Amino acid sequence: MAKYGATIAWQRNGETFTDNRYSRAHRWTFDGGIEVRASSSAHVVPLPYSAEDAVDPEEAFVASLSSCHMLWFLSIAAKQRFCVDSYTDAAEGIMEKNAEGRLAMTVVTLRPHVVFRGEKQPSLSELESLHHRAHDECFIANSVKTEVRCIPVLG
Repeated sequence: MAKYGATIAWQRNGETFTDNRYSRAHRWTFDGGIEVRASSSAHVVPLPYSAEDAVDPEEAFVASLSSCHMLWFLSIAAKQRFCVDSYTDAAEGIMEKNAEGRLAMTVVTLRPHVVFRGEKQPSLSELESLHHRAHDECFIANSVKTEVRCIPVLG
């Protein structure tokens, strides 16, 4: 078992608050002292009460799934002696009503583009297998009920 934590901090900063016209900007602080500016999404709480220059929970959710998949992919590729030069993913999440009629992240689509170096290049079926195994191992994907799709970008 392992524990993971983050400190989430928000302050009113003199705003009335009870009129619901307050900034949703806040901070996420992680181990090692990394601090990220965060806010509600402007899709959920309109500007100026959301901060466009901050990460929102929905973006973080998508990034978390993508990052976990990538880290597993890199590990599996290395064990199979494929040399990965770069990995880029234009991941996207869809927020819509789910089967219960509640707003939820219903689908996250990963679009990883992987560039390999060297003579050993994976075939299409090997590439698909690498992504399939990465998805199966991803702790985050295994923790959510959102459908997670992986559509590798070739070339």
